Amino acid sequence: MTGTLADADDVVQESLMQAWEQLDNLRDPAAVKSWLLRIVGTRSIDHLRKRRNHVALDEAETLADAPSDPRIQDPESTAVNASRVDALKSALQRLPEEQRRCWVLKEFNDLSYEEIALTLNISPDSVRGRLARARTALARTMEEWR
Repeated sequence: MTGTLADADDVVQESLMQAWEQLDNLRDPAAVKSWLLRIVGTRSIDHLRKRRNHVALDEAETLADAPSDPRIQDPESTAVNASRVDALKSALQRLPEEQRRCWVLKEFNDLSYEEIALTLNISPDSVRGRLARARTALARTMEEWR
């Protein structure tokens, strides 16, 4: 979610420190995994807010610039892929923040609805609704790239 291993390490370390400080707040020891995931998710989102961009999309842009076969240098494909990534970035920026968070956690982090719900402290039904609205909006915005 953070985009780099160094940032992820920082977020995990901050999360573990927060978990240690709030260990008394853990009501159900069997739920420690979801509790830690929520802390890490919140810290990751805070990290992204500080940077105000989505590193995962920046990485996608880098991948779009690099041809799949390094022996092939196709400037037209590179330009088209870069434009596609820019269009997706723009479309994601236009989404309401809660929809964008759900979409990024689902599509880039491959989290389940339940994991997203725990991370964002919302219900799984809210996750489903936000994802449905985000997908509809993105499909409309990205229609020309189909």
